[in-house]
Amino acid sequence: MAIKKVEHPMIEFGLQTKGSYEHMQEAKKYLPGGVTANIKHFAPYPVVMDKGKGAWLKDVDGHWYVDYLMGYGSLALGHGHSKIKEAVYDQLMDDGTCLFGTPHKLETAFAKKIMSYYPSIEKVRYTNSGTEATQLAIRLAQVFTGKKRIAKFEGHYHGGYKEMLYSINPPVSEAGLEEAPSPVPESAGVDVDGQEPYILPFNHLKGMEKLLKNHHKELAAVLIEPVQSGFIPADQVFMDRLRELTKKYGVILIYDEVKTGFRSALGGGQEKYQVKPDLTTLGKVIGGGFPIGVVGGRSDILDVSSPDRGADVFEAGAQGKASAKEVLFHSGTYNGHPTILAAGLATISVLEEGYNDVLSFTNELRKGIEEIGRKAGFPLKTCGVGSIFNVIWNQDTLPRHYRDLQKTNTKMRKELDFKLLQSGLYTKPLNRYSISAAHGEEELEFTLKAYEKACESLKGGAGVS
Repeated sequence: MAIKKVEHPMIEFGLQTKGSYEHMQEAKKYLPGGVTANIKHFAPYPVVMDKGKGAWLKDVDGHWYVDYLMGYGSLALGHGHSKIKEAVYDQLMDDGTCLFGTPHKLETAFAKKIMSYYPSIEKVRYTNSGTEATQLAIRLAQVFTGKKRIAKFEGHYHGGYKEMLYSINPPVSEAGLEEAPSPVPESAGVDVDGQEPYILPFNHLKGMEKLLKNHHKELAAVLIEPVQSGFIPADQVFMDRLRELTKKYGVILIYDEVKTGFRSALGGGQEKYQVKPDLTTLGKVIGGGFPIGVVGGRSDILDVSSPDRGADVFEAGAQGKASAKEVLFHSGTYNGHPTILAAGLATISVLEEGYNDVLSFTNELRKGIEEIGRKAGFPLKTCGVGSIFNVIWNQDTLPRHYRDLQKTNTKMRKELDFKLLQSGLYTKPLNRYSISAAHGEEELEFTLKAYEKACESLKGGAGVS
């Protein structure tokens, strides 16, 4: 194929997003790096959005984009869905307040709804984010088992806190053996000090078995994303064996379903694999775009946080009650926020009616992207489960774990992403696609035309610097 000269995507990006550039220069005066979360940043600067509607976002320069980021998967119904607006309005009007600070009916109603899709969950606790949920799940496991060490899988993300910021996206040169990965810190202030998590190899049966056999006496829990990053599925035999061994060794199995809950299936990864973990963490979709987290699981584990067991921290020393240290203290002013639970219930009710339509759109889009790539002579494949997928460039076989992703052509994928941005498709470069109920025929046609235009522009991409 002849090499075709194209204008560098970054130049075109800069011309199109002058308003975003100016905003970020101003934001940096007040916010570290101009952002409130590191994940919102990408080079040379992120696109600053001004409005959202359905499946679309508008930036500060007035350009509209079909949104495939969808709040990193949180917005399963799209932007500003009428049912969520109605639910929020009705809760505020009917209850007369946005916050009780006491128990309220929606806490129980929401728990029942979650349990109807996640049979492994017998009781729940609410938090304000998926990160908080995984933190609480770890604490519950440690108290319940009396052990301290945790194991996680290479390439899996469980929140931006110190205990889990290891081996998420490390250089392969530092990551050790594929069957026995080394813990690699992923942030300043994170050390390999003997308390870091053991790192398990995902989809590597023998490596996982060996580590659990050697270290189970120390392990309180194993955390896993049942579908890595929401789009790389585990092998069934791997998940079955992990469940078998954690039961055998008395190690708590935690499914982090913050990404996969109500996306890989309505019942998440555990519905797909028909496995019952001991604990499950949820977030994103179940908040309808508002901050939420849930820890659910076995009653005997959740009950170590029950205030019925003794005094809480503010009653320490109370006569006639056990001391506060007998109970795992967990609290939060906004836990089980009534407005958020109302939005979450509305979200789930819409998905109950329309989830199959979301899957149908997702499958059509994936087939269309792969066909366009084939016609252009580009090795584009899609990889995912349910309403999440990612686009893989230059991959003979679909990735089975983190190290396979490192072998893909991320340079060309990133250039494709910037071309797509200029054509009106939005996701953070190299990120996964999350589909919503708001995506329909108009968005499908627009997206595939944008892919055709981008691929035509990148023909001869070996010459793009």
